[in-house]
Amino acid sequence: MAAEPIPTEPLSLDDDPAFPLHRGGKLEMRSTIPVRNKDDLSLAYTPGVARVCTAIADNPELAYEYTWTSKVVAVVTDGTAVLGLGDIGPAASMPVMEGKSLLFKEFADVDSVPIALNCTGVDEIVDTVIRLAPSFGGINLEDISAPRCFEIEDRLREALDIPVFHDDQHGTAIVALAALKNAARFVGKPLSELRAVVAGAGASGIAVSTILIEAGIGDIALSDSKGLIHEGRDGLNPVKQRIAAITNRSHLKGSTEEALRGADVFIGLSGSTVHESCVATMSDSAIVFALSNPTPEVHPDVARRHAKVVATGRSDFPNQINNVLAFPGIFRGALDVRAHSITEGMKLAAANALAGIVGDDLTADYIIPNPFDDRVAPAVTAAVAAQARAEGVNRV
Repeated sequence: MAAEPIPTEPLSLDDDPAFPLHRGGKLEMRSTIPVRNKDDLSLAYTPGVARVCTAIADNPELAYEYTWTSKVVAVVTDGTAVLGLGDIGPAASMPVMEGKSLLFKEFADVDSVPIALNCTGVDEIVDTVIRLAPSFGGINLEDISAPRCFEIEDRLREALDIPVFHDDQHGTAIVALAALKNAARFVGKPLSELRAVVAGAGASGIAVSTILIEAGIGDIALSDSKGLIHEGRDGLNPVKQRIAAITNRSHLKGSTEEALRGADVFIGLSGSTVHESCVATMSDSAIVFALSNPTPEVHPDVARRHAKVVATGRSDFPNQINNVLAFPGIFRGALDVRAHSITEGMKLAAANALAGIVGDDLTADYIIPNPFDDRVAPAVTAAVAAQARAEGVNRV
């Protein structure tokens, strides 16, 4: 008779090092002034605070100088598209939102507040954020599923006079453009001569394609789960109709794999798989950005057999395309000049600043700075602030 298995105790959550680190959350609020005696109290609160409130009531612009609103960002989500985990809801999204706020503070000294909303309707989210907005100097939208995220951002940008930035779209796009500019420089081709294939037509895929077109790339074929997007294809939602009108000038139809034949660039943002045989059909100076996490569309070691430059979204391989390279400095720059929006020009300026950090140190394994390079946030901040002033969207 076979021996019965020895029962084992279930693993404690504390056996996983992630859980002790997150216990109690990763953020706290600290005061910026001391309250040591009744004189301090009378200035920080009543009656002194009343004089400040009255001044702001008479001149609302003073709120930017005498409250925290000019330097604090709201990190807002509904928990529907969290870090590759999908729709896990607002409560489960909070560790990620806290992490985002942690990165804001660590990389650019930007204070932020994570806000997870218990609603998913477009109207509900827009109305809620508009009502919260007077407390903040900027809104960072995070992990909201497509295609709702496009309408939510557009409506908030129109309604508010503070920066609204959906990082899943624009942060990814800015860093991808910076990396591609250097990858193109490494392989000796201008952006204008590159043909790219982008797999994935969600928030990041649409934004990456849009910014690459604005930067002057030769052509892009964008695909979703039904194949290549092109004008006249049945079933396209309004967002995909708009991207179809400005991409795929070669009028390619069919699959991602078919479009890769002879292509110069592959950018994966879909979670799908691309076989080695398809990468092998790309041009002799191929560039592969396999950005899905945790599993890239093609393993970087496999891609390197055929591509001259390979990037992923992971930190354990060279050339990590990581949003943290962009969003802290972008908001720092926008807040520093009290910009009322983040323009396309400011995004391009951020990408150019990131690309410029690499400079003459460019190699196949170094097309984008490391997130811990202390030049990153200052360079992006300065470029974004300068561009905001150049476009006249600054207040100071």
